[in-house]
Amino acid sequence: MMLPAWLAPLPDAGEQRELDRWAIEDRGVAGLELMERAGTGLADEVARHCPGGAVAVVCGRGNNGGDGFVAARRLRDSGREVRVLLMAAPEEYRGDARANLDRLPGAAPEAFEPGALAGAAMIVDALLGTGFSGEVREPYAGAIEAVNRAGVPIVACDVPSGVDASTGEVAGPAVRAQRTVTFHAGKPGLWIMPGKSHAGAVRVIDIGIPSGGPGDPAIGLITERAADGVPRRAGDSTKFAAGSVLVCGGSGGLTGAPCMASEAAMRAGAGYVTALVPASLSMVFELRLLEVMSVGLPDEEGALTASAAEIVGERLGRADALVLGPGLGRAEGSFELARRVAAGATVPLLIDADGLNAHAGRLEALAERPAATVLTPHNGELARLLGCESAEIAAHRLRHARAAAQRARAVVVLKGDDTLVAEPGGRVAVNRGGAPALATAGTGDVLSGVIGAYLAKGMAPFHAACAGVFVHAAAGRLAAARIGAEGVIASDVIAALPAALPPRSPAPAPEAAGGAPARS
Repeated sequence: MMLPAWLAPLPDAGEQRELDRWAIEDRGVAGLELMERAGTGLADEVARHCPGGAVAVVCGRGNNGGDGFVAARRLRDSGREVRVLLMAAPEEYRGDARANLDRLPGAAPEAFEPGALAGAAMIVDALLGTGFSGEVREPYAGAIEAVNRAGVPIVACDVPSGVDASTGEVAGPAVRAQRTVTFHAGKPGLWIMPGKSHAGAVRVIDIGIPSGGPGDPAIGLITERAADGVPRRAGDSTKFAAGSVLVCGGSGGLTGAPCMASEAAMRAGAGYVTALVPASLSMVFELRLLEVMSVGLPDEEGALTASAAEIVGERLGRADALVLGPGLGRAEGSFELARRVAAGATVPLLIDADGLNAHAGRLEALAERPAATVLTPHNGELARLLGCESAEIAAHRLRHARAAAQRARAVVVLKGDDTLVAEPGGRVAVNRGGAPALATAGTGDVLSGVIGAYLAKGMAPFHAACAGVFVHAAAGRLAAARIGAEGVIASDVIAALPAALPPRSPAPAPEAAGGAPARS
């Protein structure tokens, strides 16, 4: 399951463990050398962001604790006051961790107790490493709670303790770090919620694991290069060559959604967009959509009826992609329309909003579609599709995005600051996020229009979704930079879309596995 070059690999805990084993046993890199580089990188991050004051390094029994011992030694060698706090008796440490415990200069390590954190200007969390999963037990649970209560900045070693490095799941107490120093490559749990909210700014440290090696990560971080595959207009392009998009939706009180999806598709480069909307509301769309065609469909009091499916089907013969659901509403006739159109559409289909709600409990029906399908739910919509609670989706985002993709045989775009793009075969792309301006009504409709435009241009569904997610987030950041994040509305994001599509990247040099710049 090779990742495309525009995804930076994020090895999970098992894949990283195998890479470590391969480097040590097959390539002859000493484990102590890997630990030395990891701990040195950790100490450098502490010095960079906390140049003065005492540091408390809280060390668990495993190699994560060993990294902490190296960091403590390096900081002491530079003249810093460092308290080393142990979660086990010294004789219980083994291997490389014990070797680095024995190398510590200065004051002897102390048994951890919450009061020992008093006076620290920064805490290093070296309690639990990437091998942790499940719920933290005592005494580690109490130590994590004490670290969080200390009220000083925390730097996490490799992954915040209590966060599942492979999934981002948090089943109990977990460190809330301001910064995380991770080694060799980013880990999925640092970028997927709720783990992402515990990681803070992420810095990847090269510890000398050779390139190549075993394993083929199925999860990757979306990079700017995802947008390289978006077809651009050439001198001989026509409006039809640039892609024709249909947007079907709208209802009384919800006319803005199909308008924003349509306008976003135009701004994303579609050559021809047609809005299929309730006939009784046609004047609204005629006045709002200057560059978009509109076709009135049968409706009852502003809600589309199932009889509109025949007209939609006729229009599909001249379209390259269909966006179904923005502003559709929840009338039963509208739901039936959505189900009929989805089942019969022979072009790539993106389903959003109430188009998704029309398929609640019917996800497998989408697997029978004759063409590609992209679903763009938020937590609540995915919960309705899967028949569970929204809180369950929020706690296990990776698991449920993959399950929905498999069941629907569709690309699933689970929206959020950590937007996940999941394929039926299990491959997942993760968005870097960092666009709080998108937390406003209508930006989901904008994303639907962007991905719809890319589908109409002939992009593969997974690539179209990833490129759309990247460009959408970049537009949100551009809009925020111009007017301030708190004042951004969806139309500002639409206006920023052309500038958010980056120039094509030059041919890339070989890329370190998962290397990712820090996020702030």
